[in-house]
Amino acid sequence: MNHKTTSFLYLIILIFTLACTTKTSDQAVESRHTQANSDPVIMAYYVPERDYQPEKIPVEKLTHIIYSFTHVIDGEMKFGRPEVGGPKLDALVKQKERNPDLKVMIACGGWGADGFSDMALTEESRAKFIQSASEFITKHKLDGMDMDWEYPAISGAGTKARPEDTQNFTALMKGLREMLDSFDSPKLLTFASAGWKRYYDHIELHEVMKYADYTNVMTYDQVSGNSVYTGHHTPLGNVTAEEIAGTPFYDQLQSLYKSGRNPDADPRSAQKIVDFLINEGVNPKQIVIGGAFYGRAWKGVPSDNDGLYQLSGGLHIGWMAYHRIRDSYEQDSKFQRYWDDKAQAPYMYNAADSIFLSYDDTVSVALKTKYTMDKGLGGIMFWELGNDTKEEGSLLDAIYKAAKE
Repeated sequence: MNHKTTSFLYLIILIFTLACTTKTSDQAVESRHTQANSDPVIMAYYVPERDYQPEKIPVEKLTHIIYSFTHVIDGEMKFGRPEVGGPKLDALVKQKERNPDLKVMIACGGWGADGFSDMALTEESRAKFIQSASEFITKHKLDGMDMDWEYPAISGAGTKARPEDTQNFTALMKGLREMLDSFDSPKLLTFASAGWKRYYDHIELHEVMKYADYTNVMTYDQVSGNSVYTGHHTPLGNVTAEEIAGTPFYDQLQSLYKSGRNPDADPRSAQKIVDFLINEGVNPKQIVIGGAFYGRAWKGVPSDNDGLYQLSGGLHIGWMAYHRIRDSYEQDSKFQRYWDDKAQAPYMYNAADSIFLSYDDTVSVALKTKYTMDKGLGGIMFWELGNDTKEEGSLLDAIYKAAKE
């Protein structure tokens, strides 16, 4: 065999090897991003309740449950009180005996949780965190993890943020993916993302989605506790600015838009951010939208439009768990429930006490679930399971029933 023939054969082998490697890598990405069936995921974030009884958690109706939260402590993923959190997490993992298909995961972060920017800053600091996450997952026999960094390159609740967070978040997700893929059994990697467009200006969306199984889009708090204006905090449907023209909320939106503080002149919604993500090229199967197992209330709200899109007497008076809404507000004759066809969302108004409440109920979470199926999305998640009623006809019951229809 002469030199030219040998060189040619080496070239052919090299091309074949590279092609196989690329194909295998592409197949691995595709397999992570393709569900085995058409059923939507039902993914619960869960904070242990004061009366923690894991054996009573309805795990049979869930596909995933995400224990919340660990934090970044000394550059590592840890419980603030491991002697408390560890046994509770282990007791939750034990519930897989009742649902062997259940995926039990751990969330790191949450609103106001700091330490992410410093942890992700260098290759060494990322490696330290990733190693701690690996040890944590091994110790507690978990099926994966959820990154809840709020937010890369944007300070949330005073957390540290720097421009480099954008690229560092990608590098962190890549490192976590490689670590999770090193386990003998498949492990999931998800991340909590915002339900508004500005967030996506600060992450490398296409790169990050190569490493994530799902992005859990927080399609709630769309009107937050910082707002003195009432509105839907967790709407599904797309409402245009023109459709709410003449309301104080419309005037506020236009003011924010014209000043450049808000890149969108229209109210936010789950449908709006989903369409945005799909137009950006995200695989629909990787998108999981959020339901709110809590409501937000404002006081001093005028009766115009039954309190919707009005200027309240001050900041909202607080959030409340759905079980409290079920027990107190739904049973109170002073509270009238209304349905907004455009937003596909309920709200309540108490004219006697001038209280407005935005929330999800059994009708709206069922609609969200059906929407994920019709749209071909990954499914639905919610914050958080402990806020649901323990009575029959819960929010989870409505989601589960809609997913099985």
